[in-house]
Amino acid sequence: MRSTRTPVAHRRGRRRFLLTGGLLAALTLSATACEGADDTKADASATTSQAAGTGDGKVRVPSEIADKLSKHGIDVDDWANGGWQDWDKDKWLREAKDFVNPVIEGLWKPERMRSAKEADKTVTTKDAIADQGVSDPEPAPVEAEAEKTPYHENAAPVGKVFFDTPEGTAVCSGTVITDVNHPGKSNLVWTAGHCVHAGGEGGWYRNIVFVPAYNDLGRTEAQLGDATAAELAPYGNWWADWASTSNGWIKGGSDTGGAGAAYDYAVLHVTPEASSKSLEETVGGALDVDFSAPSATEVDAMGAWGYPAAEPYNGLKMFKCIDRPGRLSLSPSLPTMYRIGCTMTGGSSGGGWFRTAGGETKLVSNTSIGPADNTWLAGPQLGQEAQALYENMSRTYGGR
Repeated sequence: MRSTRTPVAHRRGRRRFLLTGGLLAALTLSATACEGADDTKADASATTSQAAGTGDGKVRVPSEIADKLSKHGIDVDDWANGGWQDWDKDKWLREAKDFVNPVIEGLWKPERMRSAKEADKTVTTKDAIADQGVSDPEPAPVEAEAEKTPYHENAAPVGKVFFDTPEGTAVCSGTVITDVNHPGKSNLVWTAGHCVHAGGEGGWYRNIVFVPAYNDLGRTEAQLGDATAAELAPYGNWWADWASTSNGWIKGGSDTGGAGAAYDYAVLHVTPEASSKSLEETVGGALDVDFSAPSATEVDAMGAWGYPAAEPYNGLKMFKCIDRPGRLSLSPSLPTMYRIGCTMTGGSSGGGWFRTAGGETKLVSNTSIGPADNTWLAGPQLGQEAQALYENMSRTYGGR
């Protein structure tokens, strides 16, 4: 999420504005709770992938998925015993149809979660100057504010996304979102594309789990020295058994975000290691997604939530930033991104951006990229392509 410093002519001044009855109040994010083809609507299913779940730590992959894995030289029986650590390029699953993420109970122990590194995406000087004047002036930094604890009472839908990469364990942020076809019983999580797939030079990441309200009481590292799994993951671990990201990210994503940054979003369908309720019922909250892609000039304020893990943060606590958004364009041929001032660092990637309109709080973007000095964040606009991906996920896999 960080980058080399991006040259700009000037910063826009820090905006001070009142959020009367608005964003800060409404973004107690429990609001709506109960207890690769072209990235187009017609082809959205091409980016959706299946994973196989188990309940006892053993791998049980459907025969059709096992056949696909075998074509990559993968022995399914060895997967849970460490075979997933083979990141040979010929065996690193790239196509959506080849994604597999079987539950391996007990893999994500507290110490393994705490060792996960931030999944940074950078924007280079070349990327930043390619906008040809479309971007708004760089925003002034907004100091990230710690979310109130317990998180399940103040930001119930927000959590952390853990996964394995060729470089080791990694971490992002994510948000529980509503499922239009399964109201009140959603198992869908919104995050960034680079938190599930490496983009143009790699494939799907592995052992992807979502942990809602991670470290619910916001305890320090010293206080968590001998923390139990229940203390760090009060609502348990939710494994991604289905995943979907944009073809724009799969084709154009890179270590610097690249052309894929404007399409850097993903939806997970998750299943618990141990639970009989849906994710939404379990955490008591889910957010609607706003796919209207409003212009930055139409929005008074957006709030970004997440778990920054790079210095000066350590990934244990939830933070938020609220600012008036501006525009960031990486290329005239790419959709404009939103940009806000924010000091959150890597690890906050994938965390939801929210706005309040008509008295309702909705997810409108997610953290994708930012500069090396951690003064701002940028996220994609969610338009028709993102909506098609979401609707296909809900319609095809939401009830499973």
